[in-house]
Amino acid sequence: MNSKRKGKRGELELAKKLQEYGFNTRRGQQYSGLGGDDVVGLEGIHIECKRVERLNVYDAMEQAIKDAQADELPAVFWRKNKKEWLVTMTLSDWIELYKGWLWSDKNV
Repeated sequence: MNSKRKGKRGELELAKKLQEYGFNTRRGQQYSGLGGDDVVGLEGIHIECKRVERLNVYDAMEQAIKDAQADELPAVFWRKNKKEWLVTMTLSDWIELYKGWLWSDKNV
């Protein structure tokens, strides 16, 4: 399978998986040449989706950082065959998310 088709399939798969968690997600518009998130629908998160057997996570993270808008936290969602989805972000961005959860109304 060529990498473009595998990428599309991975983006559709991730969007569906996030929908199972209740998020209104779909494949982004980058396939039309407009750039943007690989998957849209997680407010405040720029999703770089990788469906590969070998991933240079630092290169993928650099791409996510470069493509993210100023108000978005860049994240790489990735998996390989027969494995679960993983999410990679910088520690500082993860801390921002965790503090938001920790200090939310539900956890005070």
